[in-house]
Amino acid sequence: MRREQLILEHIETSGTSSYEGLAEMFGVSVMTIRRDANRLAARGAVIKTLGGIQKAAPEATNLHETALFSRLAMQRREKKAIARRAVDLLEPGQTVFVDGGTTCLELARLAAHERKGLTVVTNSIMVCREVGQNGDNVVIGFGGQYDPASLSFAGSTCEEEAAKFFPDVALFSTKGLIPTDGTYESFVPTLRVKQIVAKHSKRVLLLADHTKFGQRALRKALDISQIHEVVTDAATPAAGLAALKRLGKRVWVTESVPQALRMER
Repeated sequence: MRREQLILEHIETSGTSSYEGLAEMFGVSVMTIRRDANRLAARGAVIKTLGGIQKAAPEATNLHETALFSRLAMQRREKKAIARRAVDLLEPGQTVFVDGGTTCLELARLAAHERKGLTVVTNSIMVCREVGQNGDNVVIGFGGQYDPASLSFAGSTCEEEAAKFFPDVALFSTKGLIPTDGTYESFVPTLRVKQIVAKHSKRVLLLADHTKFGQRALRKALDISQIHEVVTDAATPAAGLAALKRLGKRVWVTESVPQALRMER
């Protein structure tokens, strides 16, 4: 079936996708995509995950059915574009904190291949894994209590380690952003690590796609005064961008990503 081949080609490039994202891409229902996914999975061409599918590659199985993987498939094109813009803001010799969010994970993948001379500090196992693929950058991980949902470390030990570092740049993703207020998170232990790192960093960059704007979560993480720059995508509401600029924030907006060619049902 032609659509199944196109799905495979898309997954080969992106690595993952949600059922909803594929349904929108091909102009069909989510149930139609699920049936396509069932046939592809039966052939061993893809792996079904929580809310989507992933490339059938051995290196991806450690994310199978995790909450992190489910989020990774959402707004994947926007996240990749944001990561592309953000990695260009990093310079050799800098010490950089990268959190365990999915947009930051996209950045870690790029940094591993396109940047040299960075010292990357993180509480994320996946960021360590991605940046550590070559010897061009130093990777330092914070230990502590392991959180299987985010594949990151948190807790008092992790917080103590985080307080010992003073990064040149801290890169954060977020669950929600109120432009006049700050960022919000759902998981309190990793939230505390972000707060400590933000206080110790010379420059704080927030990577947030348009769906994060206007959203609150369980608890406030960073005050808007702690954020120096925001990297987002072209679908972000103009009012949100204007609010950030009024507060003196530098805003980087990625170019629009062309929509994939839709197929008839």
